[in-house]
Amino acid sequence: MGMGRRSTVNLVPLPYRGVSVQRHDGPMTEAALVAHFLGREAYRRTGFVVLCGPDGGRAVIAIEAAERESLFSPITSVEVLALPDACVFVRDPETDCGNRSALAALAARHGVGADRTLICEGMFDHVNFIHRPDPLRITVIEVAPPEPPKLYELVRHVLSYADLPPILPRLERIELRALVSGQRPQAFLVPCRSGGLDDLGAPVHYLDERPPRREAWTLIGCERSLQFHRHYYGDEPPSVEMCPRVIAGRRATPTLLKCCLLEFDIEADGEAVIVPWGADLPMIERALRLLVDRNRMESAA
Repeated sequence: MGMGRRSTVNLVPLPYRGVSVQRHDGPMTEAALVAHFLGREAYRRTGFVVLCGPDGGRAVIAIEAAERESLFSPITSVEVLALPDACVFVRDPETDCGNRSALAALAARHGVGADRTLICEGMFDHVNFIHRPDPLRITVIEVAPPEPPKLYELVRHVLSYADLPPILPRLERIELRALVSGQRPQAFLVPCRSGGLDDLGAPVHYLDERPPRREAWTLIGCERSLQFHRHYYGDEPPSVEMCPRVIAGRRATPTLLKCCLLEFDIEADGEAVIVPWGADLPMIERALRLLVDRNRMESAA
């Protein structure tokens, strides 16, 4: 395991069966805790102990043992990660204690920053902690409707199961109805029915259905939509841009968005990673890993 973990950010023991929860009636000072645990025996899978004091205070220690083959072995080293003044305990049965991003999100909701430790009694009454939470914060740019915004929901789903460092996504919505506010065309042309744009104050047609007659419509779409329109009808109509990549522009912070000019793979562009419009869960997981890797390289530079 190795000591020297007190300064480690985003420390989440996994699997969390290595975290023992014990009542402790003695003083919760660093010297007292080290003295109390040194030489005591520990179960071979225990690497961390969450201590619960009679007054509700909690502390977290990391331990090493003489060896890990026997069922129990004497503790040879104790490192106090957090004393009660730096620990925040939260009981939340909706939080998966085996998920780094879930613990980071819970810490953020309770204002626990990188100078403290969140201890969670979560799903299935299991207990784990995140020490010095400092998750990667990414902006997910997505159009709406549909509701909920698809890319953001897919990111959240990936983070619910993927073995990734703690990530906190933030949705930046592009409101399609706001983009066309003030427009008064005879009709609208939208890419497909799944967009949820069926009530815009004028007749709505769907590009993917290839309407048989060219109308005096305004297209809500992107470059790919214009390519389709040129192929179908031989011209370009008045249009309202809806491409997240075009609208977002260059970004100075980690960002995930989509663009339908991409078809088969993801692409990095500055601080942004772009996925195809129809990206699946494995592709989004790869995009998140790329954002993590790029952030690590920048932090190391």
